[in-house]
Amino acid sequence: MELVEYPDAEMMMMNLADKLASELKTCLLMQDHVSFAVPGGTTPGPIFDSLSGVDLDWGRVHVMLTDERWVPETSQRSNTRLLKERLMVDRAAQAVLVPLYAEAETPEEKLPDLAAALTPELPISVMLLGMGADMHTASIFPGADRLDHALNGDDRLVAMRAPGAPEPRITLSAKVLKAAINRHLVIVGTEKRAALEKARGLSPKEAPVAAILNGTTVHWAER
Repeated sequence: MELVEYPDAEMMMMNLADKLASELKTCLLMQDHVSFAVPGGTTPGPIFDSLSGVDLDWGRVHVMLTDERWVPETSQRSNTRLLKERLMVDRAAQAVLVPLYAEAETPEEKLPDLAAALTPELPISVMLLGMGADMHTASIFPGADRLDHALNGDDRLVAMRAPGAPEPRITLSAKVLKAAINRHLVIVGTEKRAALEKARGLSPKEAPVAAILNGTTVHWAER
């Protein structure tokens, strides 16, 4: 794990956007298309704002989420909605969305189709992850119903339900996360820094983020 500290979150978000854009450009020199996986939630919004205006061959960039809440795009809790409002605008409006949601009552009903659509995108070219104060990453939560399967199984996608998640989730498995060619984790605040340090001494079952720290660049700002 490499830890990069920044004076403030604003500088971190701008620098990280530049780093991600540079990695995408490098991958595009070698591949017909690149896959770019990003988290939902509130933290990455400023990164998306910066990236959306970057001069990049966005039509060859396939964007996907690392995880999704099983809610329609009309919901304020939809990560897909966040992508479309903050990242896939301006120049990045030409990017191709690889969905992690389809209309159905439960994620299990659409899991095979969504997993099949991921096949041509793997391994992921560039990945940005987030982490919760409970040390979850993507939607691999401590105490989740299929935690062991998400950490150790061979499936690309896993449907998850967890005490800390109000709705069912669908998440990339640890196997897919760890195989990403370029992998970054972004966190803000002293609480998450403490959680990161704690996770480094725990097992992935106790702290799922521990499963992906090896080989990951962690970006942190206090505020």
